[in-house]
Amino acid sequence: MTMLRLITWISTALGLRPARVILHLIAGYFLLFAPTARRSSRTYLTRVLGQPARIRHIYRHFFTFAATIHDRIYLLNNRFDLFDIDVHQPAVIDAAIAAGQGVLLLGAHLGSFEVLRAVGRQRPALCVVMVMYEQNAKRINAMLSAINPAAEQNIIPLGRMDSMIRVQEQLRNGALVGLLGDRSFGLEKVQSIAFLGEPALWPSGPFRMAAILRRPIFFMVGLHTGPGKYEIFFDELADFTNVERADREAALHKAMDKYVNLLDKYCHFSPYNWFNFFDFWR
Repeated sequence: MTMLRLITWISTALGLRPARVILHLIAGYFLLFAPTARRSSRTYLTRVLGQPARIRHIYRHFFTFAATIHDRIYLLNNRFDLFDIDVHQPAVIDAAIAAGQGVLLLGAHLGSFEVLRAVGRQRPALCVVMVMYEQNAKRINAMLSAINPAAEQNIIPLGRMDSMIRVQEQLRNGALVGLLGDRSFGLEKVQSIAFLGEPALWPSGPFRMAAILRRPIFFMVGLHTGPGKYEIFFDELADFTNVERADREAALHKAMDKYVNLLDKYCHFSPYNWFNFFDFWR
């Protein structure tokens, strides 16, 4: 937290471009002294690039991750003027936001979820809420406080008795409710689906939540495509509004297959945005 506060101070004092020089040192540090992350990056990049990943590829991977974390400092302080953000937003989501119905979004550790705030910058009343496991929620809250103590911390921790009720309330209030769907925890139900040519385990919890709440669920990704540049993509995964209980499992599997296929698509589109630095296929 001390280092995070330090780089936040440097970034706000020097500005975006001068502070970005520090990111090269950070990426170099992890390249030299994080062997597990380095091996995992090599494994992933070799799969997605279709050729053996070299040191320069791994370095670019680490640097892209550092850049998205660094950009968060400015995004959390509403400095959207520093960024070029292109939103590919389907009409169905725009209509749901305009109608105040709330939208359930499923992302991944791919790109930056924080750029989602850019979607609502023209709508001051639009609320963005993240749903995550409680331990992660505590860490994220601590990070947000270090970056900007005044930043609104709309996080719903999973695993509590009232978690589902709170999600439902936020949707009724017209919020954008986001979850990440590429990591499983504990005894959570998972499904094996091929990703980049080899089976991996994927949690079904986010899809079951959408089915129980009888809501549509959309894929969302904010890809870092260059210094200060992001592209946000939305795709509809499933609409559980009228799915009967007997058809729920088939609808879940279909939605999960589409989710993984979209991850595969966007990883190939922007390969250095995948930020799972562990052996994902195990």
